[in-house]
Amino acid sequence: MKFDKNCLRLYAVTDRHWLGGETLYSQVEKALRGGATFVQLREKDLPAEAVAGEAIKIRDLCRRFGVPFVIDDDVELAIKIDADGVHVGQSDMGALQARQLLGPDKILGVSARTPEQARRAQEQGADYLGVGAVFPTGSKKDAVEIDLSTVGEICRAVSIPSVAIGGITCENTIRLKGCGFAGIAVISALFGAPDIEEAARRLRKAAEEMVNG
Repeated sequence: MKFDKNCLRLYAVTDRHWLGGETLYSQVEKALRGGATFVQLREKDLPAEAVAGEAIKIRDLCRRFGVPFVIDDDVELAIKIDADGVHVGQSDMGALQARQLLGPDKILGVSARTPEQARRAQEQGADYLGVGAVFPTGSKKDAVEIDLSTVGEICRAVSIPSVAIGGITCENTIRLKGCGFAGIAVISALFGAPDIEEAARRLRKAAEEMVNG
């Protein structure tokens, strides 16, 4: 799938903590119906075979909606099931190695917390950056908030687009206006909402207002 920065507008990161009896597939489908523009499958605790099965189903769902689908951390799985790409953190496989394995046509996202990390990721073949945590968050236990002045420096340090992540809600998204983000990445604000489809609509609108004013 051809990568375009506009597909980062509402970046949905899965988290089965919020399933509450639903399937991950049904939750992702609701997010897509509400306007999610990008999906990352993030699975930390499932056995590999179960992750692969889930990935194939959600890959096909995302293709039906014409939305990019990437896998968190697992480059090998992304290649195996022909996902659109992968997202790696600073403690995961290096961006250069990931790009070499993926080839030139897959999407590569890299987490960055400093301008130096951002520049290195771009040099090593990243298509976009995930920058955060921009606000306090409980979705990632090891996430540390970055002040917004540093966030702006990170976005300006590179020519590839960046997506904000960490503690984002409809209400605080506007505080990110002017930082240079192409979109917002959300977990609990979307999948923890009582009405996922409506939450996606509201978050998409907030993201558009952040980017376009």
